[in-house]
Amino acid sequence: MSDLKEKIILGIDPGTRIMGYGVIAVYNKKVELVTLDVVNLEKIKDPAGKLKKIFESTLEIIEKYHPDELAIESQFFGKNVQSMLKLGRAQGVAIAAALYRTIPIFEYSPKKIKQSVCGNGSASKEQVSAMLQQIFKLMEMPKFLDATDAIAVALCHHYQEGALSSSSNYKGWSSFIDKNPDRLG
Repeated sequence: MSDLKEKIILGIDPGTRIMGYGVIAVYNKKVELVTLDVVNLEKIKDPAGKLKKIFESTLEIIEKYHPDELAIESQFFGKNVQSMLKLGRAQGVAIAAALYRTIPIFEYSPKKIKQSVCGNGSASKEQVSAMLQQIFKLMEMPKFLDATDAIAVALCHHYQEGALSSSSNYKGWSSFIDKNPDRLG
């Protein structure tokens, strides 16, 4: 690929058991996979300890790959309120780490991500993974689909250039607070 880097996008699939992350680089409108992996939080029993690990891990990823933007999967509404709360906290901590490093944040719904990558908003995790395997010509897929979900978030963000009005974009704490007054208090 050319040395003319346009941007580096960090994608995160938040979670309190497994947090997926992936980094893509965009060169002259061509996308290259830089890395994909997970942060395994299953051995950490303390909920606050998990959040601390998510924050620290996100900062480490930012320091290593220097992303220009963060794309993160937004919460979906489910029946289990406790699970939604935990996921929201994990997402918030990852967002806080990016804001701490002044990285713009873009949120996408699971349906939007699947639609962007597979052409079907109801695609399964396995279908998303298979499509990414084709796009990036990967020989082997990671053990956890959370990693491919994170790459899907980053790729979705890349595909949405020019159509970002449907996503949330925060340039700092004040921007986040202005767009999310209901999250305060």
